[in-house]
Amino acid sequence: MNISAQSESILKEIDSKYQTINQKTEVQLEGLLWSKPITYWDYIQTDALLNLQIQRSTLPDEMVFIMYHQVNELLFKMILWEMEQIAEKENIDTVFFSERLDRITRYFDMLTNSFEVMEKGMEVDQYMKFRNTLTPASGFQSAQYRLIEFSATDTINLTDHRFKSKINNETTVAEQFEYLYWQAAGKDYKTGEKSYLLQQFEKKYKAEFLVRMETYKTKNIWQKFKQLPAEDQKNPQLIAAMRHFDYTVNITWVMQHLNTAIKYILESGQGNGEATGGSDWQKYMHPKFQRRIFFPELWSAEELANWGSEK
Repeated sequence: MNISAQSESILKEIDSKYQTINQKTEVQLEGLLWSKPITYWDYIQTDALLNLQIQRSTLPDEMVFIMYHQVNELLFKMILWEMEQIAEKENIDTVFFSERLDRITRYFDMLTNSFEVMEKGMEVDQYMKFRNTLTPASGFQSAQYRLIEFSATDTINLTDHRFKSKINNETTVAEQFEYLYWQAAGKDYKTGEKSYLLQQFEKKYKAEFLVRMETYKTKNIWQKFKQLPAEDQKNPQLIAAMRHFDYTVNITWVMQHLNTAIKYILESGQGNGEATGGSDWQKYMHPKFQRRIFFPELWSAEELANWGSEK
């Protein structure tokens, strides 16, 4: 049997690969004889993906609602994938950081530009009927979105502005958790009582959130930015990219979500104006109430004072 020089070179590299992990190369190669050729539908898991949409009602537009939110979650996963690469990169350089930040921002731009699917893609009457089958679930309960926040900035920047003075270097992540801005969606700060929505969310994800808060103290997007050379931190293009990401996530995305909710829940004249999860959604969602800013050091005093104000 004649083996080309290129094939022989590849075989040597394969042999080296499997020797490294104490595996027999001939066994691995023989396995190729019996493996099935890959297909698009097997690789993408198309059948599984297209069978994940389970309606709770008989209303056709509920399918739009389900699929749109599943697309969002896939994009959130793509964003987290890039954030984790930035976080785990040792001796991070500006080129690597900028390229990954650009990817993250493109994904969020896709999200913000896609909201017409929700705003114009469902009949109001259908939405106001099938949404009642969703209670007490809420988009608030997207764990990936919270992980994105923890991966983006220092926890103090996710703290409800009314309680920031309570946070100091001695505050544990468990204590900080109780003052995150989104706690206001389901917590009575006088009694400490939490809504069923919040209780179930924390039961499912709190442990994971606390780990992310702790481990990303030194490797979130902001901290990695501060590890870049001082000269690069002053680069106007990089600063503009950081500001765009911050504004897109914390104002553009939020406002499009809020305006869509207003159209269906308030302006439709149907229902009681309450969120499915029972949150005070109009105040909770608006950026001027949240005052969530990932990179406050990159904004002027005037910009910070007017954060989320209508132009």
